[in-house]
Amino acid sequence: MKALLMYRDADFDLQSPLPANAQALEQDLGLRALFDAMARGDKFLFDAAKAALLVGTTDLATVHYRQNILYDCLVNADIVRQIYQIAVDAIASEKKNYLGFMSRYPSGILHRSVDVLQAFVRFLRMLRRLSDEQSAKFESAGFSQFFAMLQDELSDDYFASIEQHLNTLKLRDGVLVSATLGKGNKAAYVLHKAPHRKWTWLHRFLNSPSAYTYNVHPRDEAGMRALGELADQGVNLVANALAQSTEHILSFFQMLHAEVAFYVGCLNLRDRLDEIGESFCFPMPTDLGTRQQSFSELYDVCLALTTGKPVVGNDAIMDGKSLAIITGANQGGKSTFLRSVGQAQLMMQAGMFVPADAMRCELHSSIFTHYKREEDASMESGKLDEELARLNDIINQIAPGSMILFNESFAATNEREGSEIAKQIASALVERGIKVFFVTHLYEFAHGVFAGNTGVALLLRAERRPDGTRTFRVIEGEPLQTSYGKDVYDAVFETARPREKERGSSRRHRPAARTISP
Repeated sequence: MKALLMYRDADFDLQSPLPANAQALEQDLGLRALFDAMARGDKFLFDAAKAALLVGTTDLATVHYRQNILYDCLVNADIVRQIYQIAVDAIASEKKNYLGFMSRYPSGILHRSVDVLQAFVRFLRMLRRLSDEQSAKFESAGFSQFFAMLQDELSDDYFASIEQHLNTLKLRDGVLVSATLGKGNKAAYVLHKAPHRKWTWLHRFLNSPSAYTYNVHPRDEAGMRALGELADQGVNLVANALAQSTEHILSFFQMLHAEVAFYVGCLNLRDRLDEIGESFCFPMPTDLGTRQQSFSELYDVCLALTTGKPVVGNDAIMDGKSLAIITGANQGGKSTFLRSVGQAQLMMQAGMFVPADAMRCELHSSIFTHYKREEDASMESGKLDEELARLNDIINQIAPGSMILFNESFAATNEREGSEIAKQIASALVERGIKVFFVTHLYEFAHGVFAGNTGVALLLRAERRPDGTRTFRVIEGEPLQTSYGKDVYDAVFETARPREKERGSSRRHRPAARTISP
């Protein structure tokens, strides 16, 4: 039996290795807040969310398959949570049957397997009953296939048969074993179904045994041990077969647990966004290489989850374009916009809804980020060398059809040198069929793209009103030579001056100001 709720014809491997750039994606896009919202304190849900988003899929049919299943989950959230809880309880029931030292003996393995399978049968009955009562409420191909599998595999005849076998394997009537000599005079043991007899003292008195018998004295420890070993030889094959059956059903519940966990995480995220008052939508994915990308009111979902309130969204149309340059005022929302693009792409390729009112976008073979890093003691060289080393690692992995997000890259050197590096890197990536988003303060680089734009690039600018107010939206616009760092400077020191007067401080005794890059 297979759940097949993540792929149409394959299992979801929660242990599959994450991409080499997974840590950078999580750090640069702030994904921890997203994983936490999906998990709500459950480590297994956290791991399932992380695996689904960071691995994703590049298959358009699989994205649609998951989207349809997720839509069913949003409509039938309580039923999906019931399925998930059944899987959780079934796995927990197996862990309660701990063998300990009895795992060395076939009779102990057999006894445990019977107990575990009886518990599993109870949970399988729950799934079958839920399927009979609720399957009509689901429309997706994934859930239709899942419920049909339960109804076909878990018939009444199946349950009657398995319970009969389990009752027999409890060996209440003793162990009936035959033995023959095989090759090399090795004994071969076969377990038989013991005849069901209810002996009373009168039967034992009036009926002599039909075969030779030997009674072991109650105090004969060696004899009892030998008898036990003989019984273990007889039940060994049956114990192994039953243990394998137990593992098979356990693997079904484990896979069901992992696959439904992703959708439960999506339900948790939906509930949290509803609490905040944020909207979401199911995107329209297109095939790799279609060069389509547009969205309306796309917002940074991790920022909304962190602040607990709605945040500003953005609109853009990038159909037919491979390069987006984002410039503009300091603290104007450029980095937030960049994160929202990366987050939405990962969510879409996991089969999720996205934080926007509408979105249409092509799939990408992989997603990379190259963000500036603050200096720390672990750096073995300068910031520019460190940036170029990280870029080299990305270049060794990236392939046509990928997306890469640059944030303030190559700003550790002078304007001319940084612009030249950025220009050559961006041009080479675009020529290789890679979509590039670039947040930058390098005016020479941004203006050069604007001046030589042949329609392949989209120039965006963080909006700033004449009075210096930031709207935190990005709009189409020509790059400006200033990033309006003075607005931030004035905002900081306007609040500092009244405090200086209250303390009677003179201008020359003002505390050292923070350095703010223009």
